Amino acid sequence: MFPKVQDEYIPEPKHTSPDEVETVVGPSVHVEGDFASEGNIIVKGMVSGNVKTSKLLSVEEGAKIFANVRAGDAIVAGQIKGNIKVDNKLELTESAQVLGDIWCKTFIVAPGALIMGRVSMDGLSIEDDKKAKKIPGLRTRIKEFSEGESEEE
Repeated sequence: MFPKVQDEYIPEPKHTSPDEVETVVGPSVHVEGDFASEGNIIVKGMVSGNVKTSKLLSVEEGAKIFANVRAGDAIVAGQIKGNIKVDNKLELTESAQVLGDIWCKTFIVAPGALIMGRVSMDGLSIEDDKKAKKIPGLRTRIKEFSEGESEEE
């Protein structure tokens, strides 16, 4: 009835670059000590030590890292107890739990993700100008505005 589809042959790459290399910490593996890789890292188990890669770090649901993390990009669905420093994009899924400070350029947080710590992002261009804080009559105008809202209710 339906024509038979033949499987298409896709040749395997002969040389792998560091971008394509993945290091996987399996669900039953517990790594103690600092852990670094030139390629992508996928953590499914537990790491008790600093984790560092200039590429993508994936912390899967159920995985745990107890130390500081440094990566080019990161997707976290598991638990991290330590500071996270990501050069580009950090994504926390709904199952992510982070206890530590976060530094990144782009930050994506799904509803349900838990964070206890400070978040700092690169690219902020608002200047802290003490003169801008001293606008004459600003407090009076804010107070009048607030009082006006409560009278209308």
